[in-house]
Amino acid sequence: MAQAETITVGGKNFTEQLILADMTVQYLESKGHAVDERSGMGTAVLRQAQESGQVDLYWEYTGTSLISYNKVTEKLTPEQGYQRVKELDAEKGLIWLEPSNANNTYALAMREDHAQELGITSISDLAEAINSGNELVLASNATFYSRDDGLRPMQETYGFEFGRRNVKRMDQGLTLPALDQKEVDVAMTTATNGRIPAMDLTVLKDDLQFFPDYALTPVVRQETLEENPELAEQMNALSALLDDATMARLNAKVDVEKENIEDVSQSFLEENGLL
Repeated sequence: MAQAETITVGGKNFTEQLILADMTVQYLESKGHAVDERSGMGTAVLRQAQESGQVDLYWEYTGTSLISYNKVTEKLTPEQGYQRVKELDAEKGLIWLEPSNANNTYALAMREDHAQELGITSISDLAEAINSGNELVLASNATFYSRDDGLRPMQETYGFEFGRRNVKRMDQGLTLPALDQKEVDVAMTTATNGRIPAMDLTVLKDDLQFFPDYALTPVVRQETLEENPELAEQMNALSALLDDATMARLNAKVDVEKENIEDVSQSFLEENGLL
């Protein structure tokens, strides 16, 4: 069991999560909390660590808890998904605080100039362009190509098809570079990928809300919150500052500009008056 006087902050093993864990540690320390950091963990391991009391607080995605931990398969709006996961996890002693506006879900991106040229801002616009005879090539990873919230059902929802020969499968890390280098016209990605702002790409609006919501939200153990009630207000203040564009910019500073995670976190907190 984590000690009452020390808050253990966890994080997963990819850039966005490493930034958030470090930012949370710096922020809470500045508020007078004693904090331990346990970042760089696998998703399932981190969740188990929180349930067992080894981790008090970390940032989770609504869709991950709904689908992976609670096995919810029905289609829910973002608000319904948040409320459902809040209820289900409360039964396990985990409290979901206020969700941010950062939603790290699947997304489709195009080069900004090409999207403007074709008048495409949403996936519905993309469907209309393809159904009007434009042959556009998609870069997709194997998972998106085959999964239940991936390519095939998305095409059915929006009423169009790239066509098998117009889908190039590749590692996820290669989809945006292929788009940037004009090897393809559209690329699957995730909404807060740091390369999006770095490459002048446009993320197409999921106007029919096909993709599940993966709202980035601070989750804290009920026991920890009871011992530190001020945590809710403090973490909600930080959550309110985050959206897709902000997270993509922070991710880009680390992944593209090779800045130090601690420096990126500190600058963000200082810019927003939290340090």
